[in-house]
Amino acid sequence: MRIIAGDRRGAKIAAPKGDTTRPTGDRVREAAYNLIGPVEDGAVLDLFAGSGAMGLEALSRGARRCVFVESDRAACRVIQDNLEKLRLTGALVLQKDVFQALREERGAGRTYDLVLVDPPYGSWPELGPRLAEALPATLAPDGLLVVETSAKVDPELPLTLVTSRRYGSARITLFTR
Repeated sequence: MRIIAGDRRGAKIAAPKGDTTRPTGDRVREAAYNLIGPVEDGAVLDLFAGSGAMGLEALSRGARRCVFVESDRAACRVIQDNLEKLRLTGALVLQKDVFQALREERGAGRTYDLVLVDPPYGSWPELGPRLAEALPATLAPDGLLVVETSAKVDPELPLTLVTSRRYGSARITLFTR
């Protein structure tokens, strides 16, 4: 895997070993950021971060800060190593449950310009309703929420649908407030 654009364009990034995470591939990440558009000076929340590729891409493209949330210890180490290797600043890696992190962010009154959500593909039916309740409070008024799911899943959230596109086995769906 590599960074697609921005200051660290072309830099290789590591992914956690094993099959517990499914890194967003270069092609899907590039397509997603073509839909997302500019992220300069934005605040980004990367949920179910896995390898952190989507958030690392945002930082490379000029995002001011990115909070990576991932429950797997090994994946958090890989994200931290990638941040150090790429010398990216403005990042915080939280090893915790996504819903705990969302409660804490909501409680602190923090909102984000870009929220990236990439749960395990088979888990959307159980996670979707909980995310529908928790996510809107973390999205800034002009913010963008990006959900990556299996191409077979058409996620629904209590937000305004911008677009939903299939890329091989993946679907990228964008929402706003």
